[in-house]
This record gives sequence, structure tokens and C-alpha cells, in this order.
Amino acid sequence: MKFDAMAEKPSSLLFLPGALGRTEFWHPVADLLTHPAQKRHLGWPGFGGVPPDPAVHGIDDLVTRVLGHIDRPSALIAQSMGGVVAMLAALRRPELITHLVLSVTSGGMRMEELGAQDWRPATRAAHPGLPDWFAGYHEDLTPKLPALRIPTLLLWGDADPISPVRAGERLASVLPLAELHVIPGGEHDVAATHAGVVAPLINRHLSR
Repeated sequence: MKFDAMAEKPSSLLFLPGALGRTEFWHPVADLLTHPAQKRHLGWPGFGGVPPDPAVHGIDDLVTRVLGHIDRPSALIAQSMGGVVAMLAALRRPELITHLVLSVTSGGMRMEELGAQDWRPATRAAHPGLPDWFAGYHEDLTPKLPALRIPTLLLWGDADPISPVRAGERLASVLPLAELHVIPGGEHDVAATHAGVVAPLINRHLSR
């Protein structure tokens, strides 16, 4: 691929779900977006009705899978632990990504130091059949993120115990081109429950 994503506006929007792989999560926002780019909702193999893929064994394989879907300048729009995949994809191939939108990202940082509630035990108990790729991931990406010079919109709710506002503030402090928006009353599903607020923010961000 020859294009320079940093010189482009996105012609494709890739929506990434969180740790439960709910591809429908981003539908309310996608339906409200007016940006003309093609919209694609990606899922995780073995999650949410997506068939397992024997070639996928963990987060790095998911990153490879996401990058394999990019054949034009693209923005990654990610929920929760999907934001980890988005950041890793952007770190691996920054020339492919025009913009990032990270909603309540709940990994890639030392979340316990930010006052976050640990979602892993309850998720494992409620969904014992899901692969453990997300729940077992604990890498701190923040030392690498200052090199990521991609316009990034950070969306947080001020009532989210899983990824508190301090997590968004932490990302905003290390990502050079990040803008943080905190939505009053928003919980961990803020992008879906407040789609009418979130969609205009994303439209504006993608026009930068």
C-alpha cells in the first residue's frame, strides 16, 4: 500500500468492539455519522457469533487481522479493550491510519493505578466460553504512545467505574494529538447510550 494516511482523510471507518465482541455496539453512532467514508464493523473470532479462527491466538493476531482489512486510508473507532487493538495497530502501521477514536479504553495502561474497577473476574464468570485474550492482557503501552502522531479523539463518561476519567486523562497526556471529551452521566457504554452526542464529535474529528 502506497498511500500516506497522515496526508489523507479517511475513506474507510473500521469500528472495533470491546472485549465481548459486540459488533452491534457501534451501530447507533455509525447510523448518525455523516462522514462519507465507507463503514465496516469488525468482530473478533470466537466472540459474538463470529466463527473461531485457528490462526488467531491472542491480541497480536487480532491486530494483524485488523490491519489486513485496511486497503485505503482508514480511521479506527474502538470501544473499551478494542482500543488496545486500535493503538497496537496504529503503533505497528501508523502510515495506514488517518484518525483514532478511542471510547473508554480499559487497557494498555496500569488501570489499577487510575482507580479502575477490575472487570475481568465478572466477565470471565459470566462468559466462560470466550477466549481469554483480552482478560489476560496487561501490557502498559504508555511509554510507546508519544510516538503516535495520529489525531485521536478520546471519549469518556464521568460515571464509568471500569475506565474512569483518569484513564482518559492519562491517554491525553501521552498521545501528542489527542483531544479528550468527557460526557456527563456516561458509563462504560457511553458511545452507544449517548450516540447523539458522540456522533457529531466523531464527524468533526474526522474532518480535521
